[in-house]
Amino acid sequence: MKHWHACKQALAAAALGALAAAASAQTAPVLSLVATPSPGIVGSPVTVEVALTGVADLYAYQFSLAFDPSVVQAASVTEGALLPSGGTTFFVGGSIDNTLGTISFTAGSLIGALPGVSGNGVLANIGFNVTTAGASPLTFSEVLLLDSNLLDLTVQVQNGTLVTAIPEPGTWLLFGLGLAGVASLARRRAAAHAGA
Repeated sequence: MKHWHACKQALAAAALGALAAAASAQTAPVLSLVATPSPGIVGSPVTVEVALTGVADLYAYQFSLAFDPSVVQAASVTEGALLPSGGTTFFVGGSIDNTLGTISFTAGSLIGALPGVSGNGVLANIGFNVTTAGASPLTFSEVLLLDSNLLDLTVQVQNGTLVTAIPEPGTWLLFGLGLAGVASLARRRAAAHAGA
């Protein structure tokens, strides 16, 4: 009988542990990507926001991002508004390698003895130039979030895809009509000056 009671206690403890783990996984902040405009147009810039939702006590972060360099080329990495909302920050945009298709070690941290920030916001903005139509996977690696005690925060990572497209034929038609109009106006002005 004592053996059965001990087994029931062990099963109850295991069940509570599993429930606690499931609850913490459901409440973990989500790191995701939001592209504007979407789809990106060949020859135009696209901004990708590195967004974090549902975070509590964020003091510092780090991530790297891989992309397809045959579809897009990274141009810049700037600090988002989430972490600076908590105080003075230190930001490193990381190292861009458009041959390998990587942005390595983008990081930000609050400075001083401050509480971390909580809520939703943008950690960083990444500027890309679209070079060809297609789809570029955007894949996070080396993701690290720290709280104000410099302890790891659990995070759910949602990788993304940056879809690009060739401009609509109508866009090219309007562009061509505009050029024809400018050329016609230039010829009229030249003829008017020659006749005067």
